[in-house]
Amino acid sequence: MYHVRVKPFADALRRVVPTYKPLRVALPVAVALVAVVATLVVRPLGSADSDPLVGIHKIQHVIIVMQENRSFDSYFGTYPGADGLPRTASGRFSSCVPSRAARRCFRPFHDRHDINNGGPHHPASAIADINGGRMNGFVNSVAAAQHGRFCRLHPDWPNCSIDPKHADVMGYHTAREIPNYWTYARHYVLQDHMFEPTLSWSLPSHLYAVSGWSASCSTTAAASCRTNLHLRDRGTPRPKGRVYQWTDLTYLLHKADVSWRYYIGLGRVPDCANGAIACRPRRQTITSHSIWNPLPQFTDVSQDGQLANVQSAQQYFDAASSGALPAVSWVIPNERNSEHPRSMISRGQEWVTRVVDAAMRSPDWNSTAIFVVWDDWGGFYDHVRPPRIDAAGYGLRVPGLVISPYARTGMVDHQTLSFDAYLKFIEDDFLAGQRLDPRTDGRPDPRPTVRENAKRLGNLVNDFNFAQAPQPPFLLSPCPTRYVFHAHCA
Repeated sequence: MYHVRVKPFADALRRVVPTYKPLRVALPVAVALVAVVATLVVRPLGSADSDPLVGIHKIQHVIIVMQENRSFDSYFGTYPGADGLPRTASGRFSSCVPSRAARRCFRPFHDRHDINNGGPHHPASAIADINGGRMNGFVNSVAAAQHGRFCRLHPDWPNCSIDPKHADVMGYHTAREIPNYWTYARHYVLQDHMFEPTLSWSLPSHLYAVSGWSASCSTTAAASCRTNLHLRDRGTPRPKGRVYQWTDLTYLLHKADVSWRYYIGLGRVPDCANGAIACRPRRQTITSHSIWNPLPQFTDVSQDGQLANVQSAQQYFDAASSGALPAVSWVIPNERNSEHPRSMISRGQEWVTRVVDAAMRSPDWNSTAIFVVWDDWGGFYDHVRPPRIDAAGYGLRVPGLVISPYARTGMVDHQTLSFDAYLKFIEDDFLAGQRLDPRTDGRPDPRPTVRENAKRLGNLVNDFNFAQAPQPPFLLSPCPTRYVFHAHCA
């Protein structure tokens, strides 16, 4: 008896011939090629090599779930075995961050609230918070932000009325407030040295997530692009008139006939368009060019005719249910589900759990890897000084989780990582190691660094054990009954 792996013809042939590119051939030739490939992907049931995919290539579906504005210490600072909040020999937190307004310093404290305020998170805030490696500018940054233009005009806006003597940026949460996140960490992999790829806020971070660079371009030529970590637009979430001319990952995926989707939660945009702590929210749609939806403004996406690959989050759930997940997915929430201050943590965790559960229930589960990450630190305290990779980053530390039937169990990964590691994993899995490298990718741009090749960047492959049998789904309730915020769940 024989088992046939039903795969798209192009994907199957590329496994055999990595340099394969789709060709238009006469029907008899095509039939002959299909027959050749069929002999290579048909294996007797029960034989030792019944699965022709090995190692990283057992992952046929990568899902990147990106949430909002949390530092590693704010979510996992007390997680056992992680590089968390430092303590003295007596068990007291050794960090004490000064406040000019209070004329004293503040130590980390257990924050039991479902809604947080956070702090400013634009490039100047990152530099101030890091403070030359002392990691002690967080509380003063909140006070400084309240002198901004928006807060001068709207002093009663929630984040504008924060008492800097009681800023919650020093707060941390535990399994009491985020039980599912801690459960995922125990059952799968927690990354405690995942850094935002850049010293900046949401838009630059999302640009790095899809392209390995954040820049502004003065003309329609990619040669005119220069690194830019600010990309401010005076409070509007739509980068008006901006077009991204450099190359993003979807260009390589499309060229190699690898499927991708960028799934957007419809609703409000979950962040200010300048990294501030307060602004009036705007709408987030599939077609709007917002800070969490940058791909429609990439020239190569339009030129490739791939704009329709930006879809609503509901289409992610439909694809998972029907076993039609693309090779690469980004899943982006709306404001309500984002965990961005002042959105509820409980609703963000509920959203992520539903996204993960959908993948676990999918026929695609046994070939899936889910990476959950938060786009920037949101002004919250973290004690680890970011490593310097180039002039743009890394930024501050954020939480990272790996969920997969092949993920190692209960592992804390101490490798130095950033979102560049996601690009590297996808390129190694689906593109035979092709990089977003202007010297080789066929679409040159003047990016200063090929981030995937940074020597300090770890390898996500180390978070997997591809020799083990795939783990069955580990479903969690989006609203666990013993959850302290159970009443807040939808």
